[in-house]
Formats: sequence, structure tokens, C-alpha cells
Amino acid sequence: MSAYDDLMARERETQALAQVAGRLGWDQETMMPRGAADQRAEESGAMQAVLHARRVDPARGDVLAEAEGQATEPVARAQLRHIRRDYERAVKVPGDLAVALARLTSRAQGQWAEARAADDYAAFAPVLAEVVRLKREEAAALSAGGTLYDALLEDYEPGMSAAKLDAMFAEMRPRLVALRGAALAVEWPRLEGRFDRDVQLALSQELAQVFGYDLSRGRLDLAVHPFSSGSGDDVRITTRVSEVDPFNCFYSTIHEVGHACYEQGIDPAYRLTPLGQGVSMGVHESQSRIYENQLGRSRAFCGWLYGRMRDGFGDFGIADEETFYRAVNRVHRGYIRTEADEVQYNLHVMLRYDLERALIAGDLSVADLEAAWNDRFAADFGYAVDRASHGVLQDVHWSVGLFGYFPTYSLGNLYAGCLFEALQAAVPGLDAQLARGKLAEATVWLRGAVQRHGGLFEPAEVIARACGAAPTAGPLLDYLDRKFGDLAG
Repeated sequence: MSAYDDLMARERETQALAQVAGRLGWDQETMMPRGAADQRAEESGAMQAVLHARRVDPARGDVLAEAEGQATEPVARAQLRHIRRDYERAVKVPGDLAVALARLTSRAQGQWAEARAADDYAAFAPVLAEVVRLKREEAAALSAGGTLYDALLEDYEPGMSAAKLDAMFAEMRPRLVALRGAALAVEWPRLEGRFDRDVQLALSQELAQVFGYDLSRGRLDLAVHPFSSGSGDDVRITTRVSEVDPFNCFYSTIHEVGHACYEQGIDPAYRLTPLGQGVSMGVHESQSRIYENQLGRSRAFCGWLYGRMRDGFGDFGIADEETFYRAVNRVHRGYIRTEADEVQYNLHVMLRYDLERALIAGDLSVADLEAAWNDRFAADFGYAVDRASHGVLQDVHWSVGLFGYFPTYSLGNLYAGCLFEALQAAVPGLDAQLARGKLAEATVWLRGAVQRHGGLFEPAEVIARACGAAPTAGPLLDYLDRKFGDLAG
């Protein structure tokens, strides 16, 4: 057996164990009894200890170095690139810190959910302060004297930096703010009434399959905060139901299906290897956002969805397809990032990005976070946060230590804008297909252009190869100006 074959056999075992650890997280969000939280924290810590030991094993480094001297084939070189990056990051983090973070974030997640339900930030603040402390320790170990935030960002978007993000947001903000002002000056229709929970879930199952999700290799369940989990032949998604807002359920489902289809669409030859998962969270988010927005909220697809909702709910007070399309894309005042319209969504992300950078830099204390959030929200959106679950407690990310994750949502939107421009050129009859609820040609193109590659290329290269040019914010901003300029008249 060559050094490369030996290394890959070890990596497949590690990847399999990581999938088991991920399943513990899925279960905690969906099925786990509330009383099991402390035991689950111990289980998560034990799994993290095993994984960390495998990742920092000196024998792994020795075999990796030998394999690097032998491998010449492009796929093998790409596998080794990922293993080298993972190994060098893993050996910088002390094992006891990795285990402590796994135990703490498992416990913090449950405390966040309880505090969110009670609108009580003070109840969550102590455990969040401990999470921030440990993440700062981790960032210091990873950064080798560099920027703490950039060290954490590398986990989600390799090659990205706060400086690049600052430039991206500086380009996006003025046009988004101007478009928001114009759009909020217009009256938008909205759904009213109650929408049966079971009908919503049945239509969500149908939507998942329409967008290409293979339910023989997946599940659709309920969670407080919708998410996707797993890869290969076991990719699970969740959604949530509001009887007064079925769009929350439907578009959360479509969004998570975008993530899941990415994982299901990766070349099976890469399964349980470093290439067998999405290359970055920005590229991952490009799939969920193009599924949800450019495809799912398009005028053509809204016409099809309007018919299916009338089949399921009867007359629900929207008289025609065009009014329904405007209701789906309604630009409105609101607090919740996941419920934000396309125009304002990235402004929500910018708020979180700035606050979490300040937390990691030590410029903002957890004790002052809620006030800082409320002040920034009022300045950015023009009205006050009314309760903690609509503000600082609305997202799960910080409770589970995902510092550096939020900006990848906006990167995903930027990438999706570029991909949609290329998709329209590649599929000239796209609108006619969407109007019939036919997504196959669009999703097959995305699978071939992006999803099948998994981690073969670096993030920006994936988008550049699919689009024929390096990604920029222009296509997204132009798409939003056209769509909402038209909708706002």
C-alpha cells in the first residue's frame, strides 16, 4: 500500500467518525429529550476528543509528508491540500481546548434555546461569555500572531479575510440602502389568515423533491432554527412551521434543500474524503440562496407555487399570481434575518459581522452585546428591537461557537448572483420551466457546474469556473435593482 492509500484509508475512518458526531448534533436539534443535554455534552466532548487525537496524530503528519512527495494526480493533490490545511490547523489547537469547546457549545446550545424562548439574554450571557473566551483562545492558537477573526474565518471560507469582506460590504451597502428606501416607500401585499400545519409540511415535502432532494438519502424534520446536516448518502434537513406564515416553512425548506443537494450532488468517488463535502460555507450558501431566491422567488416559479397553495389551502385571500409574487417578495420592516427580504438580508449580516468581530477582538464585552445590538439595529433599520428573541438571541450561531460564519451568508448571495447570470445564459427556457414547477434542468446545471466538484477547487475558483469570470458583487446588485425596481414600480 502506498503512503497516499494508507493516508486516505485513515482519512475515511476520520470522516466517518465526524459524520457520526454530526448526527449527534442533528439529534440534539430534532429528537433529543431536553433532559439529555448534560449527557449529550459529555458524548460530544468524547467524540471531539477522539477526532482531535486522530487529526493531530504525528503519524498522520509523517504519512502526509510522504504522500505529498509521491502524489501527482490532480484529485490526489487536492485531497492532500485539504489534509495539510486540516492537519496544520488541528495541531495548533490544544486537545483539552478542543474538547472543552465541544462540551461547552453542546450545553450552550440548549441554554440559548431556553433563553430565546424566555426572551432572557441575561440567562444566556454567562455561557456565551465562556464560549467567546474559548473561541478567542482557539483563534490565538490558530493565528500565530495574526488577526484573531481571520483565523476563525478560515474555517468557513478559506482564503477570505476581514479586509476583503470590508471592501465587499462597502461596495454593497450604498446600493442596498438606496434600494431599500425605494422599496419600503411602496405598499406590498401580504398573506393573512391561518394555514394548516400538516398541509404546510406536505407541500414542503413536495417542494424538497421538486428541487431535487433525494429523500431516500435524507429526511425532513422540524427544528427551532432550520439547518442541513450530513453528506453523501445521509443528508438531513429541517424546517419550521408557523400557522400564520407558510412562506417561512416553504422557503426555509427550499433554502436547506439547496444545501442538501450540494452534498448529495458531490461526485460519489469523493465520499468520506476531504473532497466529499462542500468546499466552503460561501459556496454552500450560494446553492441555498440561488435555490431559495433566484429560482424559488422568481415570478415564474411563484405562479406554480400559487397554484399548489390554492390546491392545499383553498382560497387564501390572494386573488392572482402577480399579487402572490409581490407577497412572496414583500419588502418589509422586520427583525429576523432568516425572514428578511432579499433587499435587506445582507444588512442583517453586516450587523452580525461587525459585532462578532468586536467580540473576538475584545473591543465589545458579552455584557454589553445586547445593548450594542439594539443600538446598531436602530441605527441601521430605523426602529427599536422589541424583545431579545427578535434581536441578539435570534440566531443559534454564537451559542455553538460559529464565529466567522455570518459573513459567508453574504458571500453566498454574491456567488449566487454570479451563478444565476451564468445559469440564465446556459438554460434559455428557464422561466418557462419554472412556471411548470420543473427545476431539473436548472438543478442539473448547478450540479455539474458547482456541486459535483465538492472540495476539488478553492472556493473562488469554483465560482469562476462555473461563471467564466472571477466573482464580484455586480451581478447580485444588478439582479436586485432589476427585480425590486420593477416590483416597486
